[in-house]
Amino acid sequence: MAYGLPYGMASRNFALCALIVVFLYTSLGQTPPKSEVLPEFLALLENHTVTQGRDVSFTCVVNHLQSYKVAWIKSDSRAILAIHTHMVAHNPRLSVTHNGHNTWKLHVTNVQPNDSGTYMCQVNTDPMRSQTGHMKVVIPPDIMDLDNTADMLTTKENGDLLLRCRATGNPEPVVIWRREDGRNITLRNENSVKRTRTFEGEQLHLRGIQRQEMGSYLCIASNGVPPSVSKRYYVNVRFKPLIKVSNQLVAAPVDSDVLLQCYVESSPKALNTWYRNNGVKLLADEKHDISEVTINDYAYQLNLTVRHLDKSDFGTYTCSAENAFGKMEGSIRLQELQISKPTTVSTRNTETIEKHTWHKQTEKKGKKHSYVLDKESDLIPKNVGHTTPMSRRNLSSALPNIANKSRISAFPAPAPAPAHSAPTQLGAQKPPFNGVKSLRDSRLCHVGLVVIVLMILIHD
Repeated sequence: MAYGLPYGMASRNFALCALIVVFLYTSLGQTPPKSEVLPEFLALLENHTVTQGRDVSFTCVVNHLQSYKVAWIKSDSRAILAIHTHMVAHNPRLSVTHNGHNTWKLHVTNVQPNDSGTYMCQVNTDPMRSQTGHMKVVIPPDIMDLDNTADMLTTKENGDLLLRCRATGNPEPVVIWRREDGRNITLRNENSVKRTRTFEGEQLHLRGIQRQEMGSYLCIASNGVPPSVSKRYYVNVRFKPLIKVSNQLVAAPVDSDVLLQCYVESSPKALNTWYRNNGVKLLADEKHDISEVTINDYAYQLNLTVRHLDKSDFGTYTCSAENAFGKMEGSIRLQELQISKPTTVSTRNTETIEKHTWHKQTEKKGKKHSYVLDKESDLIPKNVGHTTPMSRRNLSSALPNIANKSRISAFPAPAPAPAHSAPTQLGAQKPPFNGVKSLRDSRLCHVGLVVIVLMILIHD
């Protein structure tokens, strides 16, 4: 029995092994070929927050693009906007540009709210490569017209008003109220009264409104997107006229100008008139000037100027204010002011005249004293020790007359000063009053001694 493979079969196996060895040698002994370089993005796609109506663009930078293509796609709608430089979307506000190297741009002009969303820059490799960027469209605030007419913002005093201001925008705006003149807003409810500089909310409810709250109110809407917007609401408060007269009695001299004033509050504005006490209406002319000075939305000053006053202009003047809610009057009485002309006398001259008169009176006193005393001395006998009884009786009868004359001469009547005396010399002269007094005392002493001697003699 013979063992082993046939010769033909062994030859075929050998040839197969040889082929395998040659293939392995060829495969392992040579350097394999280089792999292909794929496209890559050099920068991230940016995000944009843009105001409605502005322009914006996305930039996509790709290296090693080779034969691949760049496409722009809006991710949320899966809509292909452009491929390479060819526009696919039929939107005139969209366009693409290529700088000829590695940069592609998608341009969006006059951005609208529906342009918000995610945008994709895609390269058609396998698998697909892409980048995304987001665009947010913001809208400045705007105030809707709610067709508020003037009648809806008018009320009587102590009435209620509701002011409404609705604003739109993205993000949602915040609405704030304030008064245009900067004064506080008064908020009333059943239990309290609150005054605030600003109030937040779309509705402003004014309750029990007073005349001081009349004026312009501003609704201001803002959401961080410039510009903020505002709307003016004018609040009218109606009431009967009020007149106040601060000076009810005015005095002025003849041939002067005088101003008469009345303070008036009225809404709506009143018809103003000036009257005389006889009911005659005064008009602006050469004699009268009539004017008004505005103080605020509802208050003003009425002025009446009367020129070149004469006697007929004095009397009562009446200011009148009348509107649809009532009438009010105020009266002013104008009377004449008497002005007397003052007489001016020099103080120095008055003092000089007084000194001059006193000096001359003193001189006259001295002269009269000397004369009376000399007469008295003549009546008294020189030899008193040898007086006879008859002479004593004569002396006793004459003594009372002498005493009376002494008493009378002690206070003589003043004599008028001569007109020719010079006032300037009065200061240099000293009045002789002290000398006259000494002489008078001496004479009285002599008379007293004589009286004592006579009484002793009579007693003996």
